[in-house]
Amino acid sequence: MAATEKLITTVSTKGQVILPSAIRKRREWDAGTRLLVEDTPEGVLLKPAPVFAETRPEDVFGSLPHKGRPKTLEEMDAGVLAEARRRHARD
Repeated sequence: MAATEKLITTVSTKGQVILPSAIRKRREWDAGTRLLVEDTPEGVLLKPAPVFAETRPEDVFGSLPHKGRPKTLEEMDAGVLAEARRRHARD
């Protein structure tokens, strides 16, 4: 389908709109795909809905119990590096 090709669809009595199969295939939107609907000045925008709700660090910070002294940045960096090396050695 050409980028400039315009397609037409109809709103049903239930408010449903059928997206043309060429668009659904190109976007890989199968049955059950959840979409965000955004009303913009240019028209209606459809985007895949995020799988997880957006969270902020302050929403989850400290949610897991921890005993002992906090790790330093150097200790955290060393732990991440050790895990990366371990995973790389598996391959």
